[in-house]
Amino acid sequence: MAKHPIRVETFVNAPIEEVWHAYTTPEHITRWNFASADWCCPRAEVDLRPGGRQSARMEAKDGSMGFDFGGTYEEVMPPEALTLILDDGRKSRTTFEAKTGGTLVTTLFDPEDEHPEDLQRDGWQAILDSFKSHVECTSRDGAPGTSKR
Repeated sequence: MAKHPIRVETFVNAPIEEVWHAYTTPEHITRWNFASADWCCPRAEVDLRPGGRQSARMEAKDGSMGFDFGGTYEEVMPPEALTLILDDGRKSRTTFEAKTGGTLVTTLFDPEDEHPEDLQRDGWQAILDSFKSHVECTSRDGAPGTSKR
């Protein structure tokens, strides 16, 4: 039986161009791409074009575990959408929609078979929540690498 994609989303209080930049730039990805404060993302690589690769290393800060997560871009439509074919063959599509006061970010991803779907949804949502916090703090602070330069 085919599984339906899982949906996670967040509203980021920042302009779409700034949100896109933070989502697709390795220097930013390493600052938000983890589900909890006891994890980190020490490395990220992005070749932002159809056929290009995206990869990130996620690991526990205590060194007890870690994994590489990546895939190949199938679609790149700045600043509106990204589709990634994950290394295990699943698909992930993230859209960015400009709204009054910010940007709606929505990800639909195919579930894997190893973990319960609610656990997968919670993990991906936690990472998206980390992304939201990162962008909003960076935007407020006017930190380098944002559109506020």
